[in-house]
Amino acid sequence: MRASKSNLESPSRRQVMAAALGTGFAMAVRPVSAETILTSAEGLDAVDIKIPTGAGEIPGYRAFPKGKKKLPVVMVVHEIFGLHEHIKDVCRRLAKQGYFAIAPELFSRQGDVTKLSDMGAIREIVGKAPDAQVLSDLDATSAVAKASGHVDPAKLGVTGFCWGGRIAWLYAAHNPSLKAGVAWYGRVVGDKNDLHPKHPIDVAASLEAPVLGLYGGEDQSIPVATLDEMKKALAGGDPAARHSEIHVFPNAGHAFFADYRPQYRKEAADEGWKRLLAWMKANGVA
Repeated sequence: MRASKSNLESPSRRQVMAAALGTGFAMAVRPVSAETILTSAEGLDAVDIKIPTGAGEIPGYRAFPKGKKKLPVVMVVHEIFGLHEHIKDVCRRLAKQGYFAIAPELFSRQGDVTKLSDMGAIREIVGKAPDAQVLSDLDATSAVAKASGHVDPAKLGVTGFCWGGRIAWLYAAHNPSLKAGVAWYGRVVGDKNDLHPKHPIDVAASLEAPVLGLYGGEDQSIPVATLDEMKKALAGGDPAARHSEIHVFPNAGHAFFADYRPQYRKEAADEGWKRLLAWMKANGVA
């Protein structure tokens, strides 16, 4: 008699669900991990949107609790993989916490990175997106949130991951209306060119809003020594800079919050999420 398959050989419900949602994730990150967090949109108004900018419309996504007004706003800045399912899920997670969460697709003028599997091709597109364009598009994203009729315009925050973590630092030095930022493993130093003339360390002393930086001690792409340099730059800056903090999770590497990828580290991700919520609340975005 043939032995029946064990439970270990059968896909779990989470694996089946992750596979079913695979088409919502960027091509470069498939197959998605069985640990992928899938947040329901029940009770939320969550849809794809178009964001008008001075250079035409760009795609976006927003989520907020149905029927609620005067909500705090958090803009979510994606990684190099663009606006895919993970970033949309982060928006829904924030909406479940009472936020109006909105995420723009910031590479759309240069190309659709979500449809590419080759990292070289993705980096080429990402490298063509000027910082000035990105910051302007975030301004437009903030304007869409404020015009929605559902938010308190005085309560504005930003968070970003990897490439978006770097942008979160830059945006905190760009918009005087921002209340707080949270940067997840975003580079603070790097090469410069005409499209990317400054990095976070160059603007650290003049932040308009305090930023919480969340990093992994085992991140080979962001040496802890560069974070020490950033801490020194913040300590010698304006009040918002001095109020900023950098927290390093010693046993985590890069992308430790990305539950759809093998680099995910649940303990660090959960603690980082708690720190994000506490940071937003402590700095007036709640």
